[in-house]
Amino acid sequence: MNIEPLLKALSEALSGEGPAVQIAPDGSFTLIPATELGRPAGSETDVAAVVLTSGSTGTPKRTLLSVEALAASSVGTAMALQGEGQWLLALPMNYVAGLQVLVRSLFAGTRPWAMDLSGGFTPEAFTEAALELTDNTRFTSLVPTQLTRLLTNPSAETLTVLRRFNAILLGGGPINPALLEAARGAGLKVVTTYGMSETCGGAVYDGVPLDGVQLAIRDGRVWLGGPVVAAGYLDDAELTSASFSEEEHDGEMVRWYQSGDLGELDSEGRLRVLGRVDDVIISGGLKISAGAVTDGLHRVPGVREAFVVPVPSQEWGQQVAAMVVSSGTEAQLLASAAEVMEAQLLPKTVVFVSALPLLGNGKPDRAAILAALTEAAHAA
Repeated sequence: MNIEPLLKALSEALSGEGPAVQIAPDGSFTLIPATELGRPAGSETDVAAVVLTSGSTGTPKRTLLSVEALAASSVGTAMALQGEGQWLLALPMNYVAGLQVLVRSLFAGTRPWAMDLSGGFTPEAFTEAALELTDNTRFTSLVPTQLTRLLTNPSAETLTVLRRFNAILLGGGPINPALLEAARGAGLKVVTTYGMSETCGGAVYDGVPLDGVQLAIRDGRVWLGGPVVAAGYLDDAELTSASFSEEEHDGEMVRWYQSGDLGELDSEGRLRVLGRVDDVIISGGLKISAGAVTDGLHRVPGVREAFVVPVPSQEWGQQVAAMVVSSGTEAQLLASAAEVMEAQLLPKTVVFVSALPLLGNGKPDRAAILAALTEAAHAA
């Protein structure tokens, strides 16, 4: 894939010499003039990229990422990873995690290698692309489903290229602790990340905010602040006002983003994400966290992936339903889950699949999963 024209456009946007860039799913890109960003014609704009949110929980939004925000994120990542190097692009470029691979490379002065995703993500294609890297310091960014595929009966060559990465950033959704244990046990340097388009991607690594990023838990909800926070949403002033705010801190104004996630800080002050605010399942008057159910299912032997949602129930209002990738049966799953979870957390509907349906960015397709589980619950 020839990404040179895109890299040139991004470089000009980041240096303030060109308009903002928006990347399409096929890798093509559009230049967004200042007038479309609400600036006067012919004026300079601080916006370098317009990025679609994943849309995993609703309609995608066009997020405005400034030069300052992208630079702060790139510097913070380099500090957290203790250096800069060559990146392997294994995610779609139109989403923030893929874009950031290109941006970090431009700031580092290294050339990224783009994996060919036209045939989908496969261990063979990833291994072939990783072999093209020439720098001694290497990084890549993956979602949990990708790493799961890479570690399911991996070849010796795949393990070799994975071990050569100085860091593998892993984020974009809940991470099965068993996957993390298996990866690190195989000698992989995995760094978990938390963030979103509105924070230039990952802003918290292994539970710790990047340098310059502020983290707060307010009424159980995760807030992220600092220079990595986006300028807002294009053509949506109301949502921008509802999601972003500015507060004075030590004599300086700090920009904050209110996430849709619930979280807490552990005894060491590290962030633990508990699930989404809108993932609370109210069943028979009880409030059940979909994140807690997912965590419980991930502790069941044989479960590689699990996605939990509420489905309508005439008797209970809502009930817990789960789509699971597992080597066991439903009876084995529920029996083992009952040993690690309270009875009210056990899913009433379970659908087994060989792989979760995914969006283009590798995240689980919530709408497709919800439709399949609702159908299964009604058929029961």
